[in-house]
Amino acid sequence: QVQLVESGGGLVQAGGSLRLSCAASGRTFRSYAMGWFRQAPGKERELVAAINWSGASTDYLDSVKGRFTISRDNAKNTVYLQMNSLKPEDTAVYYCAADDSHYRDYAPSLSYEYDFWGPGTQVTVSS
Repeated sequence: QVQLVESGGGLVQAGGSLRLSCAASGRTFRSYAMGWFRQAPGKERELVAAINWSGASTDYLDSVKGRFTISRDNAKNTVYLQMNSLKPEDTAVYYCAADDSHYRDYAPSLSYEYDFWGPGTQVTVSS
């Protein structure tokens, strides 16, 4: 089992920045691909960014490319999402997810590929 806990959400003005963190339990974190998803009220959950086990492969939602950056620190069992130039449409609950298919070469983009989920953290961007 893997437990994931997100932090770093909050209220920010448009144009501002936030950094989300996801701390994972377990000794095999370094072998997992990790993803950040978000879900806004009345909308489906969507992938924001994903990273494979080594960090060599990443994937981003088109609307966040150039603004958001996913990274990981395997020594700290933590994955990050740096969010810059935030827009009101980025408002959502953000979820961290782990794919326990060890050492995937690519960053999975579909929610069913992920096996463990955090409880989520709210991000609200005011205009």
